[in-house]
Amino acid sequence: MEFMKKLFTPITATLGLIQNNFKAMLFLLLLFLLFAPATERDLRQNNLQEISLIGPIMEVSEVLKQLEDAASNDTVKGVLLTIDSPGGAVAPSVEIAYAVKRLKEKKPVIAYASGTLASGSYYASIWANEIIVNPGAMVGSIGVIMEGADLSGIMSKFGVKTQTVQAGKYKKIGTMDREWEPHEVNELNKVIQGTYDMFTGDVANARNLDITKRDLFANAHIFTASQAKEVGLVDSLGVRYDAKVKLVELSGVTKPVWNEEDKFEKIIKKLSATTAITLHTYFPNLTLK
Repeated sequence: MEFMKKLFTPITATLGLIQNNFKAMLFLLLLFLLFAPATERDLRQNNLQEISLIGPIMEVSEVLKQLEDAASNDTVKGVLLTIDSPGGAVAPSVEIAYAVKRLKEKKPVIAYASGTLASGSYYASIWANEIIVNPGAMVGSIGVIMEGADLSGIMSKFGVKTQTVQAGKYKKIGTMDREWEPHEVNELNKVIQGTYDMFTGDVANARNLDITKRDLFANAHIFTASQAKEVGLVDSLGVRYDAKVKLVELSGVTKPVWNEEDKFEKIIKKLSATTAITLHTYFPNLTLK
């Protein structure tokens, strides 16, 4: 009996291990199935990179990192920047635009608008080798806005007052407890106009447009895809397939291998897209619209 017990000890020990650690082993199995290469193609290094710019442009560190990594990766011969965004904050939009400009100096970049290419997201695309837009896309809205609310009526109703100590004539610009003073509005207009001049100047420079005719392509006009092409904001109309074909052509690769988005990151993005709410927690809010 003792002999039989020793004989089956390895088997019983293994069964005990599985039983005691079933959840952990199941988790490891799921991880393996999730991340294991599905085909031989998954093991090959991609030579073309697709990077997505989706939703409001606020925090762009991940997109910037992808652009910079693609620029420094000699294996990557071209980048497709897929965009569907209504725009966003000024500084992040400019960061992406100039990252694309630096990337273009090393390898071809195609910007493809799958839905909306407007304001800050259009700014992000201007230095690509070509801008291709879906025929159903909306393009333009080249303008700047700073908006806020006057809550003084509500505050008065509930007996709420603010008290401040300040140094500097313009330090209370944008506060919500009162109507803005004329000199404050003039100060904000100075900022708005300066940002608009920068925006339209970069667009004209990147797209070889006449800045003296900016009212035709800027001025916050909203264009259909074909109208945007007529005024020179985009190069051609097409779908994602066409944009990928064009990048293959410009990059000169004979056997294109595209990057596959990390499966875990894809799951996180889907969860974020269904639960996240963009909160503007600061005021005033200067955005490209």
